[in-house]
Amino acid sequence: MEEKGKTGMENERMIDTWLRKHRLIYLGATRHPLILSISDGTVDISSFKTWLGQDYIFVRAFVPFVASLIVKAWKESDVSSDMEVILGGMAALNDELEWFKKEAFKWGVQLSEPLVPQKVNKDYCRFLESLMSQEANYTVAITAFWAIEAVYQESFALCLADGSRTPPELKETCQRWGNEGFGKYCSSLKDIADRRLKKASDDELKKAEVALLTVLEHEVEFWNMSRGGS
Repeated sequence: MEEKGKTGMENERMIDTWLRKHRLIYLGATRHPLILSISDGTVDISSFKTWLGQDYIFVRAFVPFVASLIVKAWKESDVSSDMEVILGGMAALNDELEWFKKEAFKWGVQLSEPLVPQKVNKDYCRFLESLMSQEANYTVAITAFWAIEAVYQESFALCLADGSRTPPELKETCQRWGNEGFGKYCSSLKDIADRRLKKASDDELKKAEVALLTVLEHEVEFWNMSRGGS
């Protein structure tokens, strides 16, 4: 008797299952009107400047989160290369902070004391802090980390796609996160997260899914904030 093969859905990895399940919020994060306005050349530069200053604040809070993730990988991962993959992203953050400073100078955005984080930014940074706690295990934290990086990669890659009308002065911004190399890095993070999720307990799966959704919600709110929304 011929054995029936498994369906594609049965073979689907957990993150892909969740992205299909929560497709609307994922599209809201990766195809936000701010990103679409960059892609079609209609972006309000004041929105971009708001995003630039607020994201600089966020990235500074992102650094200790990634550092804590390296510690979690060292303690909890069963694959030594995990730590090296995450460390590669950590090393890029110093360059990223310097890039923000250079771009802020170019656009006349003040990054020193007068710049304060908006409430949406504070809430997102508090979420990062919660992932740094011992209660948040490696599987949950790496899932959230992938989501944070993947939203930017997919969003800005859209602005580099054929047919896009991204303003020349914003091409470097889009290239920073939309490039093929960063895409491969995000794929490596996704592989790590999916490997961990495959062996996770039901409780860990629930917490990881909530973390993924929380990231997507914060990303949508961050884009909204940059456009002057609440």
